[in-house]
Amino acid sequence: MKGPLFYAKILLFGEYGIIKDSKGLAIPYNSYQGALKKSGETSEEEIKSNKNLSKFYKYLLSIDNKELVSFRLNEFKTDLKEGMYFDSSIPQGYGVGSSGALVASIYDKYANDKITVLENLTRDKLLKLKSIFSLMESFFHGKSSGLDPLNSYLSIPILINSKDNLEATGIPSQKEGKGAVFLLDSEMIGETEPMVNIFMNKMKNEGFRKMLNEDFAKHTDACIDDFLNGNVKSLFGNVKQLSKVVLENFKPMIPQPFHKVWQKGIETNDYYLKLCGSGGGGYILGFTEDFDKTKTILKDFKLELVYRF
Repeated sequence: MKGPLFYAKILLFGEYGIIKDSKGLAIPYNSYQGALKKSGETSEEEIKSNKNLSKFYKYLLSIDNKELVSFRLNEFKTDLKEGMYFDSSIPQGYGVGSSGALVASIYDKYANDKITVLENLTRDKLLKLKSIFSLMESFFHGKSSGLDPLNSYLSIPILINSKDNLEATGIPSQKEGKGAVFLLDSEMIGETEPMVNIFMNKMKNEGFRKMLNEDFAKHTDACIDDFLNGNVKSLFGNVKQLSKVVLENFKPMIPQPFHKVWQKGIETNDYYLKLCGSGGGGYILGFTEDFDKTKTILKDFKLELVYRF
């Protein structure tokens, strides 16, 4: 048995802002994926994954919410006994949606009356899916927006206008230009929950809330508009402003060794960095107008290409 593939995701813009109802843009990232599998072999990884799925099964038993969603849990239980596991290349703790892909695959396989990508995806259907996935993914993070599984499940870019206003969107097709969006590997694991807790504590400060509602939201919204409309020149100006705001106000979420690298990008205009997901480790997202030059400048780090301008 091998289930369908579900891809990683990248939240291009909107980390933390979407918790507070500002815009976000998430895109699928097809370099990493996961699928439910059964095999005759039982490696250490497979046994560990099977145990984790068993815990998730128990969690689903406890939240079985017939009004929102119901699952064929007996079937799930049987498959677990037969050694089912989640075979995934998505790095965990890296901000690219490893738990999201797992949640999407479980919903796809066991949910009754599931909403599919082939339907007319009305706003109500997107919001219902987001609510279901938020409930399911809370098992992994304590609190989840449901966006990672939604993106993984539908495998299309999602524009978040606000908590209650989502839409499937298209992004400009990639060009063979010099510019790029890339991932920089911090080679450290990040944990979502502690980072979100730091953010929630910061939200008690009026100055921080003001910055988030004004500067952060303004630059994030401008970046999303520029990206979707293909205004590359304007995009880089807004990404630079966003990079500055994040460095000044989200320092705990940026791994210490990268503070100087981050600052250098802003000073030289060679590249700009921003958080990828909740931060604290994992990937950092980068934007550059000359990817080859940036690869030379950041030659001591592992970079991965996401999108070409």
